[in-house]
Amino acid sequence: MSLPATSSRGIGDWLPLALVGAVLVLFAVTAGYVLIEGRGIGIELGSLLLVGSILLLMLTGLPLAIVTALVAILFTVGWFGPMGLPLVASRVYSFISEYVLVAVPMFVLMASILDRSGIARDLYDAMRVWAGGLRGGVAVQTLVAAVFLAAISGIIGGEIVLLGMIALPQMLRLGYDRSIAIGTVCAGGSLGTMIPPSIVLIIYGLTANVAIGDLFLATITPGLLLAALYVGFILIRCHLNPQAGPPAPLEERRMSLRGKLAKLKGVAIPMAVAVLVLGSIYGGIASVTEAACMGVVGVLAAAAIRRELTLAMLRDSLTQTLNTCGMIIWIGIGASALVGVYNLMGGTRFVQEAITGLGVAPIVVLAFMMLILLVLGMFMDWIGIALLTMPIFVPVVQDLGYSPVWFGILFAMNMQVSYITPPFGPAAFYLKSVAPPEISLADIFASLWPFILLQLCGLAIVLLFPEIAMWLPEAVNGH
Repeated sequence: MSLPATSSRGIGDWLPLALVGAVLVLFAVTAGYVLIEGRGIGIELGSLLLVGSILLLMLTGLPLAIVTALVAILFTVGWFGPMGLPLVASRVYSFISEYVLVAVPMFVLMASILDRSGIARDLYDAMRVWAGGLRGGVAVQTLVAAVFLAAISGIIGGEIVLLGMIALPQMLRLGYDRSIAIGTVCAGGSLGTMIPPSIVLIIYGLTANVAIGDLFLATITPGLLLAALYVGFILIRCHLNPQAGPPAPLEERRMSLRGKLAKLKGVAIPMAVAVLVLGSIYGGIASVTEAACMGVVGVLAAAAIRRELTLAMLRDSLTQTLNTCGMIIWIGIGASALVGVYNLMGGTRFVQEAITGLGVAPIVVLAFMMLILLVLGMFMDWIGIALLTMPIFVPVVQDLGYSPVWFGILFAMNMQVSYITPPFGPAAFYLKSVAPPEISLADIFASLWPFILLQLCGLAIVLLFPEIAMWLPEAVNGH
């Protein structure tokens, strides 16, 4: 009679647990040292221990919100004692009580409704019929549709999923080079970080205490610059290799002018929503928060007119909004607490003095900040990056004599790079969720490198020529 087989674990099964255990032990030692020594550590070593604690806890897989909150509590108690906790709590309260923060769930809800209705699909169809016989024309029209979608949503994930479902199959069916089709969808869908109403800029404005209306004005030209770089690359690539982006079949181009004009009706509703939201902000009629609410009313009315507004769609849209905004709020609470205690420790002043005392040209300091953001963007979500770094970076930028509005545009462009940069570029994972099975995640990342280089070129152009971003807000404000 044979004995039942017993399960056994190999060394590879125990290695992750051992790594987590070692990390937790090291963090416990660090925490004990901070609690015992307190202020005697000094701000220099304290800064290193704070950053090291964050990195250690992130290795365990804990959410960033929990990591930042734990480290904030540890350093508050260690540096100031339990009586310092109310000071950090007041910092958190000042973040969550900001009126402009209400705009975030409104824009997310607006985008969720657009994704679940046929409005965005009709917009793409309206753009597609005008591609004609141009080589790479469908990819160009996809980018134009992406700009329109960005102007009426402000978030990125839904835009990439939508384009992945309707634009990617269309380009693959026409015989487009796979790398062009994939890159167009991911890079075009990521324009939501730049084109107003960008939630990235809303969070930056809230964190850096900068007028969001000025940020929206300043980002228009750089956003269109990036779109133009994408279009130029596609047209040149398809001109050099006509097989990379063949024109649409002749039968699809024989639609009458009346038929094409009828298709343009799909642009009317998105255009009306964009004018309602952005026009009310730029016209001084409404604040960003009020305009976001008007946008929600506009898309609800549009969905109702199209007979697409159902309880199921509304429930799903509200659920997505709650999930997205819950993540943003919790990360914001943890980051606000951490930045608050670090500021009370004197850390912000220490970093400012360290950076400004390097004795290098200001443009070198800015380039170094961009490099830090690029590296962080490879491993962290943009929300955490904004809330952790901007309270430290923005005062330094102002001390150097630069505009925080311009720096906000550089930050948004930097975060757009992070959306498609491996190993954790979220755009690739969004597209993979709806791409054909034969397209692997490695195929997606391999297709994105030309567009990453284009994004870096755009970032360098705006870094070297600030007037590209600043001319419009200065013209509108009369400076």
